[in-house]
Amino acid sequence: MHDKLTQSDIDKLQEEIDHRKLVVRPQILKEVQEARAQGDLSENFEYYAARKAKGENDSRIRYLEQMIRTAILVEENSKADEVGLNKRVTVRFEDEDDTEEYKIVTSVRASSLRGLITPESPVGRALMGHKAGDTCHVKVNDQVEYDVVIVKVENVGEEETDTIRSF
Repeated sequence: MHDKLTQSDIDKLQEEIDHRKLVVRPQILKEVQEARAQGDLSENFEYYAARKAKGENDSRIRYLEQMIRTAILVEENSKADEVGLNKRVTVRFEDEDDTEEYKIVTSVRASSLRGLITPESPVGRALMGHKAGDTCHVKVNDQVEYDVVIVKVENVGEEETDTIRSF
């Protein structure tokens, strides 16, 4: 799997793990016990629902722990005026004379619908390391490619996108 994560990403994942273990899990176990105490388990919907919730919670905990274990730690090491991790970039599409804004983030924060893209995405890969005024060639695949001009690069930090994507 080997996601590229910042220390802040890892800290947020660990917070979610701790919350699920210390708050959510005891609550679900209590629900399972209460449902089991109702008697006949063969027709007890509450029991099955509580067991399902327990399984989903445990699965999420395992997933997050695996993500942390296999993570590749990355740091924000770009210069102030060049595109890098946690930078907001405004680009102008040369063919359409239209502008868009993106923020370069790690994979656990990515959301293309919100303009949060990774350095591994076609646009992110093309922009990384460039500065305002540079023209970048974006190649999506063999049939789709285009040029963008970087209008502005801003340092915004991780706080603006502090939500970790849930699967």
